[in-house]
Amino acid sequence: MRVRCSWSEDGNGHCLSKTDFLVIRAGGWLRTAAAGLVFFAVVGAGVVKTSAAGASPDFARSAVDAHAMLTRLCDDVGGRLTGSPADGRAIEQLVKELRAIGLDPQVEPFAMPGWERGDDRVELLAPFPRRLRVAALAYSQPHAAFEAELIDLKDGKDSDYPASPVEGRIGLISAGTPLQTSEFVRIAAERRMGGLLFINREGGGQVLQRTGSFQGAALPVPVYSLTQEEGNWLRRLIARKTPVRVRMETRSRCLPISTANLVLRFPGKSPEKIIVGAHVDSWDLGQGAMDNGLGVAQLFALADGLRGRKLSRTVELIWFNGEEQGLWGSRHQANRLGQESVVAMINLDMVGVPIAVNALGDESLVPALERWNEGRGERKLPTGVQNLNWFGSDHTPYQLAGVRAITFNGPIPRESVRYYHDVADTIDKLPEAIVVDSTVIIGDLLWSLIDDKGIQSFRRSVADTEKLFTRFNLERRMKIVGLWPFAEN
Repeated sequence: MRVRCSWSEDGNGHCLSKTDFLVIRAGGWLRTAAAGLVFFAVVGAGVVKTSAAGASPDFARSAVDAHAMLTRLCDDVGGRLTGSPADGRAIEQLVKELRAIGLDPQVEPFAMPGWERGDDRVELLAPFPRRLRVAALAYSQPHAAFEAELIDLKDGKDSDYPASPVEGRIGLISAGTPLQTSEFVRIAAERRMGGLLFINREGGGQVLQRTGSFQGAALPVPVYSLTQEEGNWLRRLIARKTPVRVRMETRSRCLPISTANLVLRFPGKSPEKIIVGAHVDSWDLGQGAMDNGLGVAQLFALADGLRGRKLSRTVELIWFNGEEQGLWGSRHQANRLGQESVVAMINLDMVGVPIAVNALGDESLVPALERWNEGRGERKLPTGVQNLNWFGSDHTPYQLAGVRAITFNGPIPRESVRYYHDVADTIDKLPEAIVVDSTVIIGDLLWSLIDDKGIQSFRRSVADTEKLFTRFNLERRMKIVGLWPFAEN
């Protein structure tokens, strides 16, 4: 199945690489951890894969330990909203866990526009009272409680507004709107709307929390994600001319915060480095097990597997913070690169068991990835090497800095992934086998790149970097969210 890689975390849940890119499949992924140990530790007819640095690390064993670590992190800390006490405890616990296996991670603080959830309420008043299940989009600001008529704004376009005045009313926005959040919010603010309810794309009572601004700007209109079932029900009432009245009160607030990334460096013979990153922050509604506890565990397993190894190249593992609100941690780290020699950045954001590796638009990466995949023999990834760029995760700031980036097409079963960004994103949705089987493949690629003399460090020119995004028609969304650094032609 062809993968459509078009992630955007600007508030629209209908166009998500963390679901589109993770082609939702139920089959083909589940093996026991024990089977993974046997299957991936052996190449061909029982020959253990080696490199100049020696035998390949036992990433499967490390991944079993990493899943146990993630279970503790999820259960003991909970959801890791950036800048929250839980987020701070998560960093502290990761440091403790890494030090327990003899590693010395570095905490690298940075400041960013933060957001704190308050006791927000959206209540149906008419045709009868009922509290609605909602979640405020990040960067919604406090306001006095108010009551207003609910109107159906469909996609939230200018043409969808009624001719009559709408000032002070609350609008219902379709899950399938083609507009980015900042676009329908701007239109609503210009029309002096009182608030917006954004119908969720996923059924089953989900609200799928998201950010309202990539730049940390306070939203001029409060915006809430509303369950699909309640949204469609309210829409039916409006269509039947039944008066619908809603009360809205937002106590969540924007505030400056200090947070930190966690960095672990493994020096190699060459200063040329391979960066592998995964974001540690999550939303606060659940435990953030899939998004992105999975990546947190994969990085931990890589760290465990690499410790004590003599490496041809330097490896830098980074647990980013602030990804969910606008890629703040990776922006911070990418901005500090200077002229460092980087072979590639590998991004692990909700990567299930890979069926393909993705060069994210950089043709110069494809030969090395194809060499690696062909060298796996019977274990080749079924969809091979893809080269599709997409926007909105921690690889993007590195790409903007001229660094090549890699990720994987790694499906997570639908019965799990449908719950991400909500209360049911919990560790029970993430079986140990997913962590084990995915990490072994990721580790195999990393081990290959460490030793592959056929690929060198490389930084794109600004002009070529711009083409990397325009070739995949990403410039419009990047401009809308304020992450387009290139001059207008």
